[in-house]
Amino acid sequence: MLRALWAGDAPTLVGYRNDPAVARFQDWPLPFDLETATSFIAEQSGVTGPRAGDWVQLGIECDRELIGDVAVGLDGTGKLATIGYTLRSDRQGLGYATEAVGAVIDALLAAGIHRVSATLDPDNIASAMLLERLGFRYEGRAIGAAFVRGEWVDDDRYAMLADERRAWQARPRTPPVVVRLVELTPDNARAVGRLATHHSQERFVAPMSQTFADALVSDVVDDVPVEPWYRAIEADGEIVGFLMIAVSTPPGDIPFLWRLLIDRRHQRRGIGARAVGLLIDHLQALGRPRLDVGWHPGRGGPELFYRQLGFVPDGRILGDEVIGRLDLS
Repeated sequence: MLRALWAGDAPTLVGYRNDPAVARFQDWPLPFDLETATSFIAEQSGVTGPRAGDWVQLGIECDRELIGDVAVGLDGTGKLATIGYTLRSDRQGLGYATEAVGAVIDALLAAGIHRVSATLDPDNIASAMLLERLGFRYEGRAIGAAFVRGEWVDDDRYAMLADERRAWQARPRTPPVVVRLVELTPDNARAVGRLATHHSQERFVAPMSQTFADALVSDVVDDVPVEPWYRAIEADGEIVGFLMIAVSTPPGDIPFLWRLLIDRRHQRRGIGARAVGLLIDHLQALGRPRLDVGWHPGRGGPELFYRQLGFVPDGRILGDEVIGRLDLS
């Protein structure tokens, strides 16, 4: 439940705002004492919603206890909103913040707000993933734009228009009936070029501009040019992803899954697994004995996905990538 803060919340507020795991990416004063918390809550007394040019702090309640809060600020026109959010460390990773922030956003847009924005520390991956799950669009990084605890730090900027939220909620979410690997043609090349992951996933998969460049100008490994083989991924007639392999890698005739990108609007529909399955069918028909892949470790990365498909780390580390193998015979 979302509700106003009240005086009895002060001890809980003090507890989680002084937790280093919670305060790491926030800019409230530390230590955050009971007097500060009481004064902060008193300022919110009687406020039932955000007002133009002002901020409101809403508590997130679960099982009759405060587990976090959501802040909403409006500009002077009352049409542009900024949000922030905090969750107790023992309640993180359970979906509460996504539900609460999503509810606030939908209430704002239903009230006529034109645009909702949020800023965050570039290292705050969990916060970025929350915004991306709700359909926020990454707008870029402002260098040295935030003064936090005595130093200027960078800000990642996210935003969403009312129309974008509606489009995000209306996106396909169920598994497609038909998934195909199709050749690139003049008719579908632009759609392939527009494919994009979430910004937080760019640590693990290169954008299409880099992928096209890699396909066009092959790298050279052990004096042998890397030969790419690629296909667009089509789901129920729509271009939704891209797949590319290096046809063979040392020590022999072993293909390497070089790129797998599913557009952010079509993730969590099972398309990636089905596309890799189609690739495996293709390679088995050619008599290839094995498929290799590499992944960067890290939160939000593809390691679990590849392990669930049967890839097993074989002890090799190339650069900062763990190499996994899948026997096809």
